[in-house]
Amino acid sequence: MISSAYIHIPFCEHICHYCDFNKVFLKNQPVEEYLRLLKKEMELTLEQYKTDQLKTIFVGGGTPTALNEQQLEQLCLSINETLPFERENVEYSFEANPGDLSAEKLAILKEYGVNRLSFGVQSFNDELLKKIGRAHRAADVFTTIDKAREAGFENISIDLIYALPGQTLEDFRDTLKTAMSLELPHFSGYSLIIEPKTVFYNLLQKGRLTLPPEESEAAMFEMLMEQMELHGYSQYEISNFAKPGYESKHNLTYWNNENYYGFGAGAHSYLADKRRANHGPLKKYFAPLLEGNLPVIEENTVTVTEQMEEEMFLGLRKTKGVSVSGFQSKFQRPLMEVFGEEIKREMELGRLVLEEDFLKLSKQGKFLGNEVFQSFLK
Repeated sequence: MISSAYIHIPFCEHICHYCDFNKVFLKNQPVEEYLRLLKKEMELTLEQYKTDQLKTIFVGGGTPTALNEQQLEQLCLSINETLPFERENVEYSFEANPGDLSAEKLAILKEYGVNRLSFGVQSFNDELLKKIGRAHRAADVFTTIDKAREAGFENISIDLIYALPGQTLEDFRDTLKTAMSLELPHFSGYSLIIEPKTVFYNLLQKGRLTLPPEESEAAMFEMLMEQMELHGYSQYEISNFAKPGYESKHNLTYWNNENYYGFGAGAHSYLADKRRANHGPLKKYFAPLLEGNLPVIEENTVTVTEQMEEEMFLGLRKTKGVSVSGFQSKFQRPLMEVFGEEIKREMELGRLVLEEDFLKLSKQGKFLGNEVFQSFLK
């Protein structure tokens, strides 16, 4: 059953120095045409895959809230007219940048059933925000969250990034202290990853980017976990923390290795044991849709072996880990029969633990997660 949909809006008013997502500058882009053809893609896809009511919808980017009020309403109307969901039973999220959301835009989102907002805050240090190419400043975060609450939104999350260029442990402590003062139900905290084709990657290649040492990055991650626990947030996934009941249902779809729709330029889907990717450049995304075809550039069937590998490296991101009985039920093979050697080795290294029915990362394993995940790729 397909119960989740991701919708990609590739437009941004500013391009951040670390971002490698599919995005373009908003100015002079064919936004209305994109929204029209995005709706066409949703309609064509739903003709192929009959679905029950969706449980999660996530609109990301880019910056979906960079659209003006008319465009934002066009997008929301298309989603409501095309995708099957019940307002009272769906987690309907929009990504946003602090400073992007006017009272009018918030009212539109509320009117169409959006009930969760995720803000890309990254830091509360204005100098660092400038250094990483963010357009907002710390004051904008407080103003925007106040507006969102006034509009009736309570399920609000913010993203933080640590191990930024020039960032100190003390600075990250200050950012966490400020974040905690907002008393939000959900936080995400990620270490900076330098991706190819980004401003930071080019600077690094030229020797013009100084990053904190690995020990500082590990200390920041430990501080993140400690502060979240101290303030009553459960670490339900390596990088995600929530008050009870506010875990991101949409992201759990990915970590539970379940099927989902992906709509929009550069979006990825996982449907009926097939992973597929859409064209990223707008002209290439538009062309097949104008002919009545889906804008798919690549489609791969995921073998059972690959599904089992994905079950491990995605499932182990969750704090509760991978269910031993759930694995057998899903694949009709015992977990230890498939990955016995890998599990034994990782347990001997102290990076995995088995507690009742769940295999999960130890505290040490959380710091070396990528190495643990890699061990399950055959």
